Amino acid sequence: MATIPSPSDAPIAGRHRVAVVGGGSAGISVAARLRRAGVTGITLIEPSDTHWYQPLWTLVGGGQAPLRTTHRPEGAVIPDGVRWIRRRALAVDPEARTVTLSGGAELTYEHLVMAPGLQLDWDGVPGLAEAVGHDRVSSNYAPEYAPRTWDLIKGMRSGTAVFTHPATPLKCGGAPQKIAYLAADHWRRRKVLDAIRVILVLPDPAMFKVPAWSQVLEKVAARYGIEVRLRSEMTAVDGGAREITIADHTKGTTETIGYDLLHAVPPQSAPDWIKAGPLADRESPQGFVAADRHTLQHPTYGDVLALGDVANLPTSKTGAAVRKQAPVVAGNLLDVMSGRSPSHRYDGYTSCPLVTARDRMLLAEFDYDLDPTPSFPLLDPFKERRTMWLFKRYGLPPLYWHGMLTGRL
Repeated sequence: MATIPSPSDAPIAGRHRVAVVGGGSAGISVAARLRRAGVTGITLIEPSDTHWYQPLWTLVGGGQAPLRTTHRPEGAVIPDGVRWIRRRALAVDPEARTVTLSGGAELTYEHLVMAPGLQLDWDGVPGLAEAVGHDRVSSNYAPEYAPRTWDLIKGMRSGTAVFTHPATPLKCGGAPQKIAYLAADHWRRRKVLDAIRVILVLPDPAMFKVPAWSQVLEKVAARYGIEVRLRSEMTAVDGGAREITIADHTKGTTETIGYDLLHAVPPQSAPDWIKAGPLADRESPQGFVAADRHTLQHPTYGDVLALGDVANLPTSKTGAAVRKQAPVVAGNLLDVMSGRSPSHRYDGYTSCPLVTARDRMLLAEFDYDLDPTPSFPLLDPFKERRTMWLFKRYGLPPLYWHGMLTGRL
């Protein structure tokens, strides 16, 4: 991997053979696979100079990993031979095959990979943007707040702790639960759990979309004495009063609850410029990019493929899903570039490492049909295991940095 010293100097003029919007796990993985296949003329559009390994943020918030281990310079993960334009994408015109960039420049492409991720809509819940980072409110969904989550957890001895999950699709759908279990296990070990009321607010009718894992998580929550509010969501935060409003969609009622710790997960959506653009799926309230669920090709514009969190696919938005989507996108893009129909298919595989204690984890793997697809078929996937926790903490990060991002895994 090469460090690009002057990404702003990468040429914008001329036609770019492949433009990749987004330098996160999805964009880098596809670019690496294309380079390994011998593709030249790849341009990466990414404004940030930092690449984050976000799956560890839950463990940062749980006091099990330092934040410094979750990031590297963006230039260090960009494949050799890929041009990096460090600007923001502001619009795509798929008819003209152009991407408008911050600063007023316009890039012309032959093929486009959409992988910009999603945005955190802190303003989507009244009062949340003002309260997060203050008023005993934190969130593991942003690196600047994840260490604060642990500060709040380890400093709590009594009171009410609330953990929320928005009603929108979100990246790593299990993360809002995982931090609740890590916190409760810490308080149990410190012998203060009996003095703390723990409330978990979930928008769905069950704790997990796959019934078998949902049943296990029900037992985990019961073990810690967690109050689980299903079909519910946080609709307002009053940081000054340290109160939140919870809507119960089953009863059609609202309730105000005081908190001493609030871990809040904001609503999430496609970036605003994508929502307003021609690539958005009009069936998606959050404006995610339209994509065939198997080929990941845009249904209208065949030279556009999408993957990762921004793609409107009926599966959980996780890094594990990206790992399976990247070879499909790279393979199908090679097909399209050669004048062939896309031949590679994605089956909806995703994985959610469900940390249930400070040394235990479930690994939930499933496809579009919600059928379990275990990577370790000899192990019972519905049993909490220390080996799985060790795999998440110490095994997955090097596989990510040295395998997935280099196109080898």
